[in-house]
Amino acid sequence: MCRNITILRGLTPPATTEEIEAAARQYVRKVSGVTSVSDSTRDAFETAVAEVAAATTRLLRSLPERRQPPTKIPPLRRPEVQARIAARDNS
Repeated sequence: MCRNITILRGLTPPATTEEIEAAARQYVRKVSGVTSVSDSTRDAFETAVAEVAAATTRLLRSLPERRQPPTKIPPLRRPEVQARIAARDNS
């Protein structure tokens, strides 16, 4: 499907709201084909992101714990991504 969506189940600490929303946003971008949100797509796009994020949160809470942690670090936990976010926020 989409290689950019990372596994969120089994993370330590558990997946954050931001990580879940980022995965939902990637999923909605992929299935909708909307790469750049415009005024005409914003409401539908953001509604879909919120619904997918809510469903993902429920799913992660209802599944049993993983026996092994995911093999890849989610993007929002990577130091280089954190540095880019910090630089953008400080601008």
